[in-house]
Amino acid sequence: MKSKALRDSARGQDCTFQISGVCNGNSETTVLCHLPSETGGMSLKSTDECSAFGCYDCHQVIDGHVQNEEYKNHQWFYNFRALIRTLGEWQRLELLKFKGAK
Repeated sequence: MKSKALRDSARGQDCTFQISGVCNGNSETTVLCHLPSETGGMSLKSTDECSAFGCYDCHQVIDGHVQNEEYKNHQWFYNFRALIRTLGEWQRLELLKFKGAK
């Protein structure tokens, strides 16, 4: 799935990755970062629902442009935490709805 609304929702948001020693804390640099998943692959981004809000510096690490030992050692923690935080924000913004949720 590709969604302009989900991509645009990252603008001005806090970084949900907050990689220790990496995150710049500047919401003006936040974009939607696509996480590794089975919907992505060689030269293909994951779908937008498998994404999270990330600042420029965290995004550079996630995409592998900058190597970081902290992220390398705890990648699943950072990615899962960011995804859960982003899904919660999308639900709050009513960009993502769960049937029967209150």
